[in-house]
Amino acid sequence: MRPHIIPFFKFKTLFLSIFFTILTLCARLFYLQIILSKSFYTKGQKNFLRTEKIPPTRGNILDTHGNPIATNRPIHNLYWQGTGKHSLREKQKNVLQTIGKILGNDTITKDETVIQNIKYAEKSHKKILIKSDITFDQLSKIEEQFPHKKSILISTSFKRFYPYQSFASHLLGYLGRINLEPGGKMGLEKIFEDTLKGKNGSLIKTINSFGKQLSETTIEQAFAGRNIKTTLDIDMQKILEDIFPTNETGTCILMNPKDGAILALASKPNFDPNIFLSPITKKDWSNLQENHPFLNRALNACYPPGSIFKLVTTSAALEAGILDKDQTWECKGYVTFVGRRYLCHKLQGHGALTASQALEQSCNTFFYDLAQKIDIDLLADYAKRFGLGEKTNIILPEKRGVVPSRQWKLDNRGERWFKGETLSASIGQSFLTTTPLQIARMISSIFTGYLVNPRILKQEPVITQPLAIEPKTLEFLKQSMKKVVTQGTGKNISRITDWEEIYAKTSTAQTSALHKRRLGHKYREHRWFVLYFRYKNNEPLTMVTLIEHSESARSAKNTAKRFLISYKRLIDKKKSLMYN
Repeated sequence: MRPHIIPFFKFKTLFLSIFFTILTLCARLFYLQIILSKSFYTKGQKNFLRTEKIPPTRGNILDTHGNPIATNRPIHNLYWQGTGKHSLREKQKNVLQTIGKILGNDTITKDETVIQNIKYAEKSHKKILIKSDITFDQLSKIEEQFPHKKSILISTSFKRFYPYQSFASHLLGYLGRINLEPGGKMGLEKIFEDTLKGKNGSLIKTINSFGKQLSETTIEQAFAGRNIKTTLDIDMQKILEDIFPTNETGTCILMNPKDGAILALASKPNFDPNIFLSPITKKDWSNLQENHPFLNRALNACYPPGSIFKLVTTSAALEAGILDKDQTWECKGYVTFVGRRYLCHKLQGHGALTASQALEQSCNTFFYDLAQKIDIDLLADYAKRFGLGEKTNIILPEKRGVVPSRQWKLDNRGERWFKGETLSASIGQSFLTTTPLQIARMISSIFTGYLVNPRILKQEPVITQPLAIEPKTLEFLKQSMKKVVTQGTGKNISRITDWEEIYAKTSTAQTSALHKRRLGHKYREHRWFVLYFRYKNNEPLTMVTLIEHSESARSAKNTAKRFLISYKRLIDKKKSLMYN
């Protein structure tokens, strides 16, 4: 039998098949080991290397004396670290039982799900959270009883903390989540986010295939955020928060008239920034919105200034030669203009009044009469000289308000200006609106002779601009405001003794027609009370109080009076401690 001979073409085909198979395998190996080597190396590294961020400590916000008003508190979390044993030993069960007693939580040893999770962590070298944010007392007891226990781990981090809760919350703001990390969402926390947040660090953890950590190396240090120092005085802030009427809305501002430093600012209702440091439910968020607690009423709400604006009207009339400060005028309780009666707040009339008495008694009809001789554009000019209708240039967001003029009404209402509207504007009504901070700046300028930019930060420069009002006019305004507290609408204030200087102006600003007052809270008037005062040899201060839709005509005045009593008590106490 002849031997089987493989034909050449079959041998060639077999050889080529084997050759191309080997070539393909070589190409594939080259691709995997050479071309993809870097990628596989990186993936291999990730199998046992873990990179984690080291969060920095956020900078503190301090008051003018260095007291922290937004700071950080340590958060101690308790973990169980598995040791790789297949089951929990009796000693470990006793440890967990003791920890449960310290924490006041028996679910650690009785809840089957918790036990199973701990058993799994024990077996797989995993770390599992037992309790977050344990108290310092609990931490001390655990460290005392288990000082060298490898299964017990304490992790400490820092969480934002507002020690005075809702105090000055509209200035401080709060933290929320920005790209999954905490960040400022309002106020100083938002404006100075880059300064306060610091810089993240990073570390590498080496773990084995079972998840056990083998080593930990810091590759970049975290840098803490920088502190910022404010002009706020926490003692003054406490007073403002305490004296503001319960269940009322409005604002109080305390400012140094010379350099614009805001010593205290309360806007009510307010909120506690601490509540946003943990997840908040939709229901809780909805409940928070009811009374607009996030509205900073000192800067971002506009109100008719009412009788405070009579200081502007008087200035315009004096300097335009329309008013002689020595002339006498008769208040009958009303003024008739084009067949309509414009009433004074004192319906029976004030009788004979000088210009100064008209200011101290806040007589409306006196100013109605002046308004018939004053052009609205002249009033608008003087309002802007006092900084109304313009931003105060504080670092926080603020509204401009409205100072109406002929052109303003034409542009915004498509109508010409009517003379009767000037009568309303002369007493701070009509379309006129201002922010309480603008009023604080205006009142301060009467005594300093310049407009100052309000400041929140200690290191902010003091920026002023000359007040375009004649000194003799300012002197007349000051003397009239002095008489307000001695014999005018604010005379109860003068009963507080030992004041070096004290000046005031009251104001009631209508929000609707008077006959609507009985329809409900939102139709009632706003109450203002502004003060400039100096106690003994202390720095002079300007205070503005506004209470929205208040039923009591004296609410703002009584609030200011309570402040003065508390302020006097605080200063005397500090001086007593200084000498003892």
